[in-house]
Amino acid sequence: MIRGLADILAIYEGSNGDATKALYAELEAMGPAGVVAVNVFRASKTSGRAKVYRGSRYKGAAYDTKQWSIDNLVKMLNEHGDLLHIRWGWKEDPLQEFHKWVFYVDLPQMRGQVSFHTAARGDGPTYPGDWDGIKQVGPQRICRWIADLFETARSPA
Repeated sequence: MIRGLADILAIYEGSNGDATKALYAELEAMGPAGVVAVNVFRASKTSGRAKVYRGSRYKGAAYDTKQWSIDNLVKMLNEHGDLLHIRWGWKEDPLQEFHKWVFYVDLPQMRGQVSFHTAARGDGPTYPGDWDGIKQVGPQRICRWIADLFETARSPA
């Protein structure tokens, strides 16, 4: 089932595990771009959830999933980032004491930048740019990009 932006946003904002897994399966079937999209989506969603969880068990699990997703992203972007035209990398945030490393991904098709703070710098290049200064738009950018992927998949070659 090819999805539109409203469906993708609803999955992002909701807690329906079956719908989320179905979205991931559809994206993964698209190849490297879809796998990158799954991990950007999951890192963002779990990061947002971790910020609102009160119990340390759930918060810790969400941050672990975020880090696992970032690690998957790094692997995929090292292998396919140039082919997918995705600029990405790491930069230190001198204003942060603990989670001082920022992992940046510039989404394709001019969808904008998303970023994630982490405690440790991962593998990969130094990010050549700077934070775009726009707060709390990552989820919308990610969902719009995923909708674009589905639209491209629907379009005749």
